[in-house]
Amino acid sequence: MRTPLIAGNWKLFKTRAEAVALIESLKPLVTNVQGVEIVVAPVFTAISCVATAVAGSRIKVAAQDCYWEEEGAFTGEVSPALLKDAGCSHVIIGHSERRQYFGETDETVNRKTRAALAAGLTVLLCIGETLAEREAGFTFRIIETQLVGGLRDVSRAALGQVVIAYEPVWAIGTGKTASDEQAQEVHAFIRGLVTKLYSQADAEAIRILYGGSVKPGNVRGLMAQADIDGALVGGASLKADSFAAIIRFDA
Repeated sequence: MRTPLIAGNWKLFKTRAEAVALIESLKPLVTNVQGVEIVVAPVFTAISCVATAVAGSRIKVAAQDCYWEEEGAFTGEVSPALLKDAGCSHVIIGHSERRQYFGETDETVNRKTRAALAAGLTVLLCIGETLAEREAGFTFRIIETQLVGGLRDVSRAALGQVVIAYEPVWAIGTGKTASDEQAQEVHAFIRGLVTKLYSQADAEAIRILYGGSVKPGNVRGLMAQADIDGALVGGASLKADSFAAIIRFDA
């Protein structure tokens, strides 16, 4: 059985005080939740105080990006080791906004992924197609290219630290959501790709999250699908009650 994972990507929101306040509101709402891994991804400046705030709870902390070098003359970058030092156990890599706005490529995603894995972080590896690519019939081609590129030279042993997040770009921040069937179709395709790249056992073990306007009202249907193991949540993770409702999807 794959443990469901619900991750909240706070993007460019929340001061340190606001981030801690959100955690303090969230903790009592999820205290009794069993069998679900909970992760929040604040901005870099709030990671340390959020890590302190979640201490003693079941909530884990992720960064929203990292750099692939350990140290050096790389102004503005943050290494995986520094993220661990600040209290992170996870890191999001290859989010569509990083690809769209900041020039992220499959090569840089792969370099970051391997560096983060080497540092002992769990990687939430994001892949997904744009609306134009879906309408052109290129969904599976894009997904395969991004997944193969992102996992290049990642060993079977290291794959255990990888969580794949499928996020159709056309459903992020748009209010649109892939239907349960559309999401399941792509998740099943991804699991099949992992079988080809590694093994059936690896494919059955790896968790694949859905990301794209996940809300309390649609999470139950998504989570009922055979190959959907959790959610990468954006806007709905910025309020404790809505995020807790998603975390408690089977309540």
